[in-house]
Amino acid sequence: MRGVRKAFVNQRYLVFISEAAELCGVEAFTRLLAQHFGHRAKTHVLDGDLVALQKALADRDAVIFNFPIVGWKPKLFSPALAALATRVLGKDVVVFLHEWLALDWKRRIVLAPVVVLATRLCFSSPEIADEFSGTRLARFTTRKRQIVPIPPNIGSPAVPETTEHSLALAAQRRMGRFILAQFGSIYPKKQSDVVLKVAAHLIDEGHDVGVVFIGSFIKGQDRVEEDFEAAVHSLDLANRTTVTGYVDTDAELAAIFAEVDVFCYLFPEGLTARRGSVLAAALSGKPVVVNAPAYSAALDHHGLFQRLIAVGALRLVPANADVATVAQAVLDARQQGAEAFDAAAEIASLWTSILARMDAE
Repeated sequence: MRGVRKAFVNQRYLVFISEAAELCGVEAFTRLLAQHFGHRAKTHVLDGDLVALQKALADRDAVIFNFPIVGWKPKLFSPALAALATRVLGKDVVVFLHEWLALDWKRRIVLAPVVVLATRLCFSSPEIADEFSGTRLARFTTRKRQIVPIPPNIGSPAVPETTEHSLALAAQRRMGRFILAQFGSIYPKKQSDVVLKVAAHLIDEGHDVGVVFIGSFIKGQDRVEEDFEAAVHSLDLANRTTVTGYVDTDAELAAIFAEVDVFCYLFPEGLTARRGSVLAAALSGKPVVVNAPAYSAALDHHGLFQRLIAVGALRLVPANADVATVAQAVLDARQQGAEAFDAAAEIASLWTSILARMDAE
């Protein structure tokens, strides 16, 4: 196996993507990362074709994997084969881990060879870095590790594009209904059922509330969609709840976001820096209520999260807040709004810091 490069500055990257048309948050970040590197990066579909991979690597110094990407779930051996081929060709293997212990154990077994072959590990948050460091696998991996802030995975289009969902939400608001929302894929760790309980609590207090989940269900071994529907019906919210499914463009998302009053998230581990959906929601200009980080240093590396908290775009409730506390925070956020700030400048600054960290020795 040839020696790998020691310097990271100005490396040229081959960034692995999937063939998926509907992108999960991790793959959206992956493609944006390649885009922001400009001429220094190009994308390559991970498909198991080692001959095509060798050709694509001819003018590259390193490959970049991001895990977990939903579109790679069926590809059990392709990541490891691609990582091995890259190392044999004397190139670096950079692996971004956005999750680890939260992944199904079978998924971790599939990813373990890639992680062992990595010449650099990047973590989406200090919590993920810490939990990985505490595993046996960590003993067999590179010590070149860094924490990289994850930016929002959608842009800010100049002209929103209306959809049937944005029009329906606008009609509800004209009738006086308050729209509570959550953006991002729907899966158990998102605790979407708690947001439903917050809506039900507000309705019991006399508020006219509608709930919209802007995203689609992640299919897996869990009965995600069935359990969600059961929660909706048990709380008598069937006529007040909308699930948009996957939204194709940033312009369509912007139109839907414009009809939201407050976003709400409650995570089992509290807010962490890898929650790109929370960033995107806050950058829409609408307030976001979310439970505070359980890990005291969770956001220290992420200037954009800190800025959003400072201007009131992110409103933190206690990490273990009950439904009544969250409901009151939602009402307060609706009344008070958030201080205006230059979102484009903040995002540009964050990307500059990401690329600088990637180039750091």
